[in-house]
Amino acid sequence: MKKINHIVDCLKNGGVIIYPTDTVYGMGCDIHNTRAVERVCQIKGIKPSKNNFSFICNDLSHIADYAKVSNTCFKLMKKALPGPFTFVLEGNNKVPKVLSQSKKTVGVRIPDNEIPRLIVEELGNPIVTTSIYDDDSIVEYSTDPELIFEKFQNQVDIVIDGGYGNNMPSTIVDATNDDFEIIRQGLGDLSIYL
Repeated sequence: MKKINHIVDCLKNGGVIIYPTDTVYGMGCDIHNTRAVERVCQIKGIKPSKNNFSFICNDLSHIADYAKVSNTCFKLMKKALPGPFTFVLEGNNKVPKVLSQSKKTVGVRIPDNEIPRLIVEELGNPIVTTSIYDDDSIVEYSTDPELIFEKFQNQVDIVIDGGYGNNMPSTIVDATNDDFEIIRQGLGDLSIYL
């Protein structure tokens, strides 16, 4: 918990961290810190208005704070989460403007990895999440925390070593209505929950 509290203090002070999930390693910050979100955009080389970030929640009750969730969707998420899924939902007015400038939807994750969930629980609100890509033309995602540290040590405040990551991202599900369309097939198999 001492390390988790150190990470939470860093996030509260505008820090950017890299952390393990149940899929690929992610980069993120406190969703309420506009400057930190802009820093993540700068590291990723994208404009804040073009961001396509999701955020990590600790549990289902956190999701309802930021997005509209139908009963059918809630039942599905209760079965599938924590797990390797990103659910795209209609956001509400609690989603920070920097994350919802040009869109009305938000991506939400509850990974099956205790580290990011503990961070969010201690922080008291979600963290932004975006995948760590690799420059390699064959390997799409970085999985080795030591190599991730070497590459990003001068750009982020903390790199959390959670062991080797997965090299498949989460499955992205459009859950803005109850048709549940797969936008990107990743590690999660939604069919087993439908």
